[in-house]
Formats: sequence, C-alpha cells, structure tokens
Amino acid sequence: MIATLSGVVLASSIYFYEMYFFTFSDIDRESTQKGSGPLTSPTEEYTANAFYELYGGAAGGVNVWVEITNNEKNKVQIVYYSDAKSNFAMEWVDKNTLYILNDEPNYPNSNRSIKLEIGKEIYHENGLACKSLLMKGEYETCYQN
Repeated sequence: MIATLSGVVLASSIYFYEMYFFTFSDIDRESTQKGSGPLTSPTEEYTANAFYELYGGAAGGVNVWVEITNNEKNKVQIVYYSDAKSNFAMEWVDKNTLYILNDEPNYPNSNRSIKLEIGKEIYHENGLACKSLLMKGEYETCYQN
C-alpha cells in the first residue's frame, strides 16, 4: 500500500510539474533546422525567425516555432509553437503584429494560422504555455488549438 501510494504521489507530482511549470527549454536545439527569417518588423524593433524540430523518428513529424528578437532590448521570446504544416509563412501586418500562416491546404481542420501582437500574445498548439505558472508574466493572452 505504501509503494502504491508513493507511486501515485510521484506520478501526480510529475504530471503537475510538466503541466504547470512548462518552459520551452525542452526544445532540442542541437537538431533544429532554420526556417523562415530573419524577417524584420516595419520599425526594425523586432526580428522574427522560424525553426523546425523533428520528432518521433521515421513515423514522426515536425514542430515549428517562431522566435521574436527585440532588437532594442536584445531579448528573445518564443511566441508560436505548433505542428508544422506544408504551407508556412510569416508576414508583419503592422509594427507589432505578426501573421503566421501554418496550414495544410488539403485538410481544412489543420489550419494553425494566427495573428499575434508581439509582447502581448502567444500561441502554443496544445496549451502548455497557457497553463504554465512560469510563463504567465510573458504574455497577456495565450491561444491554443
């Protein structure tokens, strides 16, 4: 009974930690591939870069994330993380808004495109960044699929 109770406590602690103390530190930066970018904002305050991360071996897929560099403060922040689709592009809508196109044209339910206001909004496909207690101060609004 003690072993079972210890196992339950350990499993729930790991789940709680993974769910509420998420950061992007788990990204395997050694095996990433450079994607779109650098794409400089109209005021040259921000620079957007996309990166790809392979996962799951031969039957796996590709994740994509977008990092924004604040050129004035020399600060880097991830604002978008999702499963990569075949049609990916980024475009600055205005000085603080980045449009990220990420969809699969033949599958309408696969669209992960979004407009993000830099410094205020973030997108994480499965919502881990939205639930993270460590990341709450980095954005005002968090979107998930």
